[in-house]
Amino acid sequence: MKASRRNFLHSMGVGVAGLGVTHESAATAAFPPKKSKPAGDDQILFVGDNIAIADTQYGKVRGFILRGIHQFLGIPYGADTSGNNRFMPPQKPTAWTDVRPTLWWGNSAPQIMEKRYANVYASFVDHWNYDDVSEDCLKINVWTPALDSQKRPVVVWLHGGGFTNGNGIEQDGYHGENLARLGNVVFCSLNHRLGPLGYTHLKAAGGHEASGNVGNLDMIAALEWVKNNIANFGGDPNNVTIIGQSGGGAKVTTLMNMPSAKGLFHKAVALSGSSLAGTNKEYAEKLGLKVMEEAGLKPGEVDKLQQIPWRQYIDIANRAAEKMADEARRLNMPRGGYSPVADGVSMDGGAFFSDPNHFSADIPMIICSTFHEQSPSRTDASLESISLAEVKEKIKPRFGEKSGEVVEAYAKNFPKARPIEIWALIVSNRKNAIATANAKAAQQKAPVYLAWFGWQPPLFDGRMRAFHCDDICFWFYNTDLMLTHTGGGKRPRALSEKMAASFVNFMKTGTPNGGGLPTWKPYTSQNGETMVLDDAPVLVNDPDREARKALV
Repeated sequence: MKASRRNFLHSMGVGVAGLGVTHESAATAAFPPKKSKPAGDDQILFVGDNIAIADTQYGKVRGFILRGIHQFLGIPYGADTSGNNRFMPPQKPTAWTDVRPTLWWGNSAPQIMEKRYANVYASFVDHWNYDDVSEDCLKINVWTPALDSQKRPVVVWLHGGGFTNGNGIEQDGYHGENLARLGNVVFCSLNHRLGPLGYTHLKAAGGHEASGNVGNLDMIAALEWVKNNIANFGGDPNNVTIIGQSGGGAKVTTLMNMPSAKGLFHKAVALSGSSLAGTNKEYAEKLGLKVMEEAGLKPGEVDKLQQIPWRQYIDIANRAAEKMADEARRLNMPRGGYSPVADGVSMDGGAFFSDPNHFSADIPMIICSTFHEQSPSRTDASLESISLAEVKEKIKPRFGEKSGEVVEAYAKNFPKARPIEIWALIVSNRKNAIATANAKAAQQKAPVYLAWFGWQPPLFDGRMRAFHCDDICFWFYNTDLMLTHTGGGKRPRALSEKMAASFVNFMKTGTPNGGGLPTWKPYTSQNGETMVLDDAPVLVNDPDREARKALV
């Protein structure tokens, strides 16, 4: 199926004339997209005893040079988190005297790996990359154009997977080589503790008061490593941007509300995910006690919990969470389980972004979501012919008696959308993204830029749509690397050049303008300025506002 080159808003029947549109800017990007020179038969990989050696505060590391970009993979930023370090804030790694080879990824954080590749569609599309799994997982990767004193902007990637799964190189689109070259920036990605090992709050059971947030404290330790070491890799520790997608987007907003993160980053980007509060402290403490009970231990015996093999511990913790499901529902927590805790000490206890004098108020931010975070027909072609009445029934488990009203509101807002597209838009609605933008903008100190990604790949007969994760490789200039998300070629590359250049400008200046997109005005709750990212990008005022009113 040949993909439409029209803007998605036009194809859905949303007129842009009355939406405060800013059309394509005639200005060229602040810098032309840089491409590696054709290699021919020339050598492009360099590795050896005296190649790509950099200093860190713990010892020297040796990487390699690929297509002109220095790469260092799996540098320790923290100690092994097993044994007595489990449930504890991260410790510093042991220094080394020899030059440490950093040529391969660090271990993924402990997580359930069984049947990780069971879904062949997901494995094909997302092209999962997983290596060994262990508690010795506090590692950081660095891509840099040169080991010099140029002080390039630094970006730190926080992977998705909720707070439960994933790693820093989970998808090919996470690689930092192309963005480092395009924007002359330093790109970092990292692994940190996840799930029950990163977020079991054991204070009430006699554990450390910050045990419910050690996974986030790992990220802060990685940012401290960046502050202390990135100058040795050609980066500027005073110009750091954090970016995450899905669960990584929530990592961004939680870090923005942790006191110990102050001063460690200066700009933030949340893609397809955010949170406006930590996990309820009361629930988290009760869950910690339930974990002890499920393990057959008494409060005060956390040291014994530290010695249980990690895989066995995850099973224990998950059983405890299942038994706490009713408590989660009582507290109006749709998920429960393990994620950062609003303990009021290591993480703010109240609503995020509510204080205009908070350090987060000074941080410029980009928030982006996709049109079809969920595409119900992605692996079921029969749903392409679903009726509007059937859509109303399909969404009843989520919207109850309001399902009809919601469907009608979206159908009116998007009059040319087919029922399957209406369904996808509803279950992928922007309610959370808008709430985060409103909260951040209300601090009134730093701009917020809001985007809505609508580009649809010509794959799986067009049923993928603008899906969850698809925009990552566009921001990182990796559309020709993440082929299973884009198909490759000039069409996705043209949009990626604008998005990546705009992202680099945001890293450098705090504004994305000048990268080839239309003039991007900061978001306001009054106008809802939204950059629609498609083959023909356009800035519009809150294009789905009327539809969203039905979601309240």
